[in-house]
Amino acid sequence: MTQQIDAARVKEQQKKDWGQAAAGWRRYDEQLMRNSAPVTEMLLELAQVAPGKRVLDVACGTGEPALPAAKMVGPSGFVVATDMAAEMVEVAREKASAQGVVNVEFRVVDGEELGVALASFDAVTCRWGMMFMPEPLKFLYQAHEALKQGGRIAAAVWGPPERNPFITLPMATVRKHVEVPAQDPSAPGGIFSLADRSKLEFIFEQAGFGDIRVEAFELPMAVWDSGHEYWQFCTAIMGPLRALLETLPKPLRDQIGEEVATAAGGGDPNGSVSLAGYPLLVSARK
Repeated sequence: MTQQIDAARVKEQQKKDWGQAAAGWRRYDEQLMRNSAPVTEMLLELAQVAPGKRVLDVACGTGEPALPAAKMVGPSGFVVATDMAAEMVEVAREKASAQGVVNVEFRVVDGEELGVALASFDAVTCRWGMMFMPEPLKFLYQAHEALKQGGRIAAAVWGPPERNPFITLPMATVRKHVEVPAQDPSAPGGIFSLADRSKLEFIFEQAGFGDIRVEAFELPMAVWDSGHEYWQFCTAIMGPLRALLETLPKPLRDQIGEEVATAAGGGDPNGSVSLAGYPLLVSARK
């Protein structure tokens, strides 16, 4: 019972944090798409998305990789894209309309409660959403049921914290000044909760998948002309960070921002920034 209560609390916080970050994701859409393009492309390849296929994209955020998938499957294919944050889905719908993409349906749905027809999809994708699920195995069971026999799933999560400085730098700086509420980023629902390859493989096996493969690579995820630009980017798109900063007095927020900008800029807040990300990409077959 306690686990259910905790899971519900985690989900409610996630929904609030990411809903409030949706405007920032809209504002930085071009940079986010550019930086994450290699991961999106690899997910679609690993899931074997192709013309005529039916794709389920879970935790689609502002439409990635749902929209590229819809273009790839073409008019004879279809994409169902879900996210628990209505504000994110609204941005995704705006982008679909602007891009003239009509073979996609967006739904505001909990990733652990998908409610889709059995054996109705050729592929399932999930980019940087599964690690935020307090019970990701529930998602994987449903993804397995949603796939046709031989269908494929491909998901991206973040690898170890030390390999992802673009994520960890802001929070590490915040922790120097305030005692952050007990939210272990490696605990269920945390951003690094699935950073361990063996854990990833294990839960996919538990869900009934075969041909499980985990790949990893490093790519620049935060490239800016100055540390100040990087800090503005962080506070706009990182939902949990944004929520935490709102609880702090403005002078402290400004001080933390200056320290993050200085560290990101290599000792100069106006210095150029290039911070890496290290995603794990897991793929499997039903």
